[in-house]
Amino acid sequence: MDINGNDARPTPRRRTRLALTSLAAASGLLLAACSGGTSAGGDADGSSGGGDTLTVWHYFSDDNQVKLMDDFAAKFEAEHDGATVENVFVPYDQLNSKLVSAAGAQTGPDVVVFNGAEAATLALGGALAPLDDYWADFADAGEVSESVVHTIDGTTYAVQGYVNLLGLWYNADILAEIGVEPPTTMTELEDAMGKAKDAGYSGITLSGLPQSQGEWQAYPWITSEGFTYDDPQADALAAGLGRVRGWVDNGWLSQEAVTWDQTVPFQQFAAGRTAFAANGNWQMGTAASDADFEYGVVPLPLSDTGGVYLGGEGQGIGAFSENPDLAWEYLTATYLDAEGQLLPPEIVGSLPSRADAAADELVTGNVLLEPFAQTITQFGANYPSPAIPAASVADVQLTVGQAWSAAIGGQKSPQQAADDAIAALGPLLD
Repeated sequence: MDINGNDARPTPRRRTRLALTSLAAASGLLLAACSGGTSAGGDADGSSGGGDTLTVWHYFSDDNQVKLMDDFAAKFEAEHDGATVENVFVPYDQLNSKLVSAAGAQTGPDVVVFNGAEAATLALGGALAPLDDYWADFADAGEVSESVVHTIDGTTYAVQGYVNLLGLWYNADILAEIGVEPPTTMTELEDAMGKAKDAGYSGITLSGLPQSQGEWQAYPWITSEGFTYDDPQADALAAGLGRVRGWVDNGWLSQEAVTWDQTVPFQQFAAGRTAFAANGNWQMGTAASDADFEYGVVPLPLSDTGGVYLGGEGQGIGAFSENPDLAWEYLTATYLDAEGQLLPPEIVGSLPSRADAAADELVTGNVLLEPFAQTITQFGANYPSPAIPAASVADVQLTVGQAWSAAIGGQKSPQQAADDAIAALGPLLD
């Protein structure tokens, strides 16, 4: 049931092109940041292009996300005679350090596409150029939700062209075989995972990496047990960690999740032998192209205290770009352009941050994005939490991500992982 007591179970789809309903009404809630990955496009050698060549660093590996980068490059090159865009892949867990290191040498890319929650880390590390003058002169700034504009200590450093968030993907064929409906409560989810295992299937896939992607994935489950950054308590954190560790103990979740980024578990779900995937709207392109079965999405079955981060990538200009004006033209012709913002929902399934793009039929006519729009209203949470000081965001994410991974992997008991995390969080949140 939804928050108004209406039936909220979506109709499953088979390999269809997907999009969103009622996002325009929810667009004021959209905020910062996450979803990691990889791509082709050269090596991060620390230099910007110079001349009419722009280097764009990113971390995408999913084929659809790579295609989005390629299509943005093609759009810009077609509209700017003589310009060339070089998309450069940097592994997710190396991007921040390479950017800060390059800035220390007064070099680096022209454009940066990064985990939006880490805007403060990059800005304070000197890797991003201020955007205040550009943003003040941007005629369409009023179309973009203020919640996706990343401002640190009064200076704007990045803006998001779209948002991403988590939902519960389900294999409708498996659910029909085991005789259950898409779950709307935790009890229903765990009952379904148990029946799926008994029928020879895996229960769920998710990321258990010991870093920011792990914290992103952990947040709904730990907040559903009452954990908050405003008043972090070890027992609440342990309850959330313990629930998911219990899925490993029951054989519903592979302990190998501690090595999976957000791409790998969805690829496993799309292979057709797993009942559920806790993953994002950005996987819709992969589902449409790879999943040869009926599938659907429902909101994560959380309690009233549960929250789901409103994430996605931030886009900014490298602090030592040789082409800052051309870099801004690239951003306004792609990520921040009304037409450009329709490429993410079409190719990947991400949700536009401009009100006019969010109202387009391509977005509003896509029923399988409805659960994500519902989640924005029901569970949407600022990413990162406003309770985390800007200078501590990266350390807080790492601390909780490590606790999440240690509990899932069995390196620590959920209670020990929680106790250690709370001890580390104290000075970071002070």
